[in-house]
Amino acid sequence: MRRTRRDFLKVAAGGACLAALGMAGCGANGPVRAMAAPAPAGPTRVYRSRPDLRPPPVEVTTPARGTAPGYLFAASKNGPGEEHPSQDGCMILDNEGQPVWLRPVAAEERDAMDFKVQSYRGRPVLTWWEGEHGGYGDGEYVIFDESYEEIARFRAGNGLSGDHHEFLISERDTALVTIYAEKPMDLSPYGGSADGFAIEGVAQEIDIESGEVIFEWHSLDHVDPEESYSAPVSGEAYDYFHINSIEEDGEDHLLVSARRTSAVYKIDRRTGEIVWRLNGKRSDFEMGERATFAYQHDARRHPDGTITLFDNRGASMGEQSRAIRLGIDEGAMTATLRHEFTHPEEPFATYQANVQVLPNGNVFVGWGSAPYLTEHDGEGNLLFDAGFPPEVESYRAFRSPWTGRPQDAPDLTDESESGERVTLYASWNGATEVVTWQVLAGPGPEKLKAVGEAPRMGFETAIAVDTKAPYVAVRAKDRSGRVLGAPRVIRR
Repeated sequence: MRRTRRDFLKVAAGGACLAALGMAGCGANGPVRAMAAPAPAGPTRVYRSRPDLRPPPVEVTTPARGTAPGYLFAASKNGPGEEHPSQDGCMILDNEGQPVWLRPVAAEERDAMDFKVQSYRGRPVLTWWEGEHGGYGDGEYVIFDESYEEIARFRAGNGLSGDHHEFLISERDTALVTIYAEKPMDLSPYGGSADGFAIEGVAQEIDIESGEVIFEWHSLDHVDPEESYSAPVSGEAYDYFHINSIEEDGEDHLLVSARRTSAVYKIDRRTGEIVWRLNGKRSDFEMGERATFAYQHDARRHPDGTITLFDNRGASMGEQSRAIRLGIDEGAMTATLRHEFTHPEEPFATYQANVQVLPNGNVFVGWGSAPYLTEHDGEGNLLFDAGFPPEVESYRAFRSPWTGRPQDAPDLTDESESGERVTLYASWNGATEVVTWQVLAGPGPEKLKAVGEAPRMGFETAIAVDTKAPYVAVRAKDRSGRVLGAPRVIRR
């Protein structure tokens, strides 16, 4: 059963009531008391200290147990034909579904996709694609550092449009990206127009710093449209291949996934020639029981030689979508199912999705068009399950460690209840090390004294303070009591 809007409104309302009751801090009679800021019941999260942010709520239905360390990374957007009042954009979330960092896209017609942690110049960075898309994209590739400052933004090379399906940084600090390129073609052998257009998949490797194109591969040079399971549509360019992931397979080869041929291709980087096809009409492998897949996404090779991918399948096949791990024997040319990872709701994720093998052996699955984020142990047992409202989806989702250190000050606003009572609302978008908020008060912005501390409770913490002072401030502290950044001071 898919989650309904009513289900989410009930959860939001219940969460607000629990937050209002969950007071903590210095005690009922102390000068400072903290609670998670009550969120108004509604379709989006609302923050008093950051009224410009309206992310979708994330409901955790299976609390985390035995999960790998780290935060959740997703880029929310409305599904096709759906309208949800939340903002589209990048999200870092904790295991309770609470936002840690939010970055809405700047324009309504743009989306952010493939948001994740990667390594660039020896440092962890945030990366994503941002642009316009309608099945395939035209946009830019973005890299932020740990202080959420942009350190690179680039486009595809050779005059082509960079697509959202893949943005993978190599150990050489180059980027592997996907491109969809139209090419005039006689489509009559495939049931189309003699003067039609085909859309070929292009894999491009770019030097991030210089923008130089190092490698470029075109599907029409190597994969005939007869391999496609899709037929041309009158008046439309023929998207016969639909490239949706690129993976390095050793120094000399790439793995390319194509949705419309239901195949994964091993490509020789030096010649561009196809070494083998996994699955599809011309598979070079004998596919074992339940090892076949259809309309897949996100093919990844692992050190043990296995390949993971998301098997979207579809309602017409009568089976739910799943994540799978295949044993690949390139000597015997056999592929066997090692493990599959499913969701208790048995969803059909008809498009998008990904599979991430975590360092501890767990497997994280972003369910694409189905609004779920799950983590499983290596045998497939469910360890964590969370989801967006039914109108919202994320192309991919990940779990990764991350330390964010924003350079700006925390955000703070207040609501006065009386001359001696004020409720402060404190947040710091992206700061991952905050454990407590120190509250200061005084007669002037330069004459403040500490009046107490309150634990951080979610993205925004509500702090009730008994003080007559006209100026109040908050200062963030980490687990050791070290002050983080500068305080935020406001006049009541």
